Amino acid sequence: MEDSEVGRRRALRALGALTLASLIVGDAVRTPPAGAPVAGRTSARKPVVRHPHAATPPHSGWPSSHLKARHQPVRSLIDLAPAAPGNAIALTIDDGPHPEWTPKMLDLLDEHDVRATFSLIGIQVKRYPRLAERIVRAGHQLCNHTMHHPIPFNRLPARRVTSEIVEAQGRISDATGVAARFFRSPGGSWSRRVVHTADEHGMIPIDWNVDPRDWSRPGTRRIAQSMLACRPGAILLCHDGGGDRSETLKALRTVIPRLKRRGLTFVAL
Repeated sequence: MEDSEVGRRRALRALGALTLASLIVGDAVRTPPAGAPVAGRTSARKPVVRHPHAATPPHSGWPSSHLKARHQPVRSLIDLAPAAPGNAIALTIDDGPHPEWTPKMLDLLDEHDVRATFSLIGIQVKRYPRLAERIVRAGHQLCNHTMHHPIPFNRLPARRVTSEIVEAQGRISDATGVAARFFRSPGGSWSRRVVHTADEHGMIPIDWNVDPRDWSRPGTRRIAQSMLACRPGAILLCHDGGGDRSETLKALRTVIPRLKRRGLTFVAL
């Protein structure tokens, strides 16, 4: 009986040791749940990948992604909702992209940490798609300025108005990966049909209320004087396309820092 009892106890101890060993081995080889960190290792995170065409948000913090027009066409920032900061102004730059003047304009804006809105002509985007893409990469806003910039735009047949807007929108989107959210009529020539067509295609019709007529090359001093007379809420117009824009660039080198010293903030629409 004693030998039998000793044997039974030995068997129980052996079984217990075997069970413990199996549990240890099982824990060692068990695969952790997906995404769970492994002991002794640092869990790897996938890097955040930014879309190559994603625009940098405007520095003003203005929630421009949800803008709506109170009046159409929009001629100042007070025509938009939600309201822009009280000291805000918007710089709009038309008729590009241009192989010489657009890069210089982008360099100038970057130097002064200003975000603007570029009104692009579709045929120019077709010729210089990389420049259009560079505008977006730099964090600027896009505006559809028709395919060929015909004037007077408001007197064109309805079918031509639509084709000019739609074709330009396609060129801009193909080149940049971004659909323009604004439309500017060439020469500021508006009609109910033009406004309705832009709105129908998801764009806010945008105009201006400060025009230095820089396209006519009136001289750096006159361009600067006109722009410096602006008030909060102004939408300023100038150009990077359509000809020699050296006067415009010289004027902006003076205008931008002076307006900033007055406490005004540049916002992209």
